[in-house]
Amino acid sequence: MELLKDLYAYIWTNISINNCNTYLIKADETTILIDPGLEYCAEGVLKNIKKDGFDPDKIGLIITTHSHPDHFEGVKRFMHNDTKMALHLEEDKFIRESGIGFYKMFGLRLPEYRIDFPLQEGEFKVNNTALEIYHTPGHSPGSISIYWPEKKVLIVGDVVFQAGVGRTDFAGGDGNLLKKSIERLSQLDVEYLLPGHGDIVKGKNRVKRNFEYVADVYYNLI
Repeated sequence: MELLKDLYAYIWTNISINNCNTYLIKADETTILIDPGLEYCAEGVLKNIKKDGFDPDKIGLIITTHSHPDHFEGVKRFMHNDTKMALHLEEDKFIRESGIGFYKMFGLRLPEYRIDFPLQEGEFKVNNTALEIYHTPGHSPGSISIYWPEKKVLIVGDVVFQAGVGRTDFAGGDGNLLKKSIERLSQLDVEYLLPGHGDIVKGKNRVKRNFEYVADVYYNLI
């Protein structure tokens, strides 16, 4: 579904399967896919992407906000394409140290993956599209959020949701770090908050109120 010019959102609505939302950015001739989701769910998402006029086999770059299976496992689908892959350095370290055991906890195997662009905080430019990468740990050590200043769009993975926050009880989770990450993001000029699960928050005032609600309700719980 086209959300804005050059921005597409594929919101996961099947409540029986814990898969993530997937987003797509058209950066001139490069198609960027953010969070492909679980491997066995990825094909259904890619069918919807194809309906919007994109060839899944020509996706140029995959950025994953973090390495939990419901966001990351689907990278396996692209391992034999020319698709480049990007992940934060701290998340790569987390996978190498804890990934096998973490995936085993869910009855899964750690997927084959590669990192062509080890992400760090700062500007990340793809052709003429200038994105900003924020390191936002707390849900996982190397979680990132992606800010697109031109569109006032913020893609947050599992850092914060509509009226909720990412859980901190998994390996590598840290409630204090999550609060600091949310506070940083709340200072940005955002019209569209795109979470890893659930509904998009649209409108600057609604985004602001959502951050305030999260602080009031969840900060004492994490």
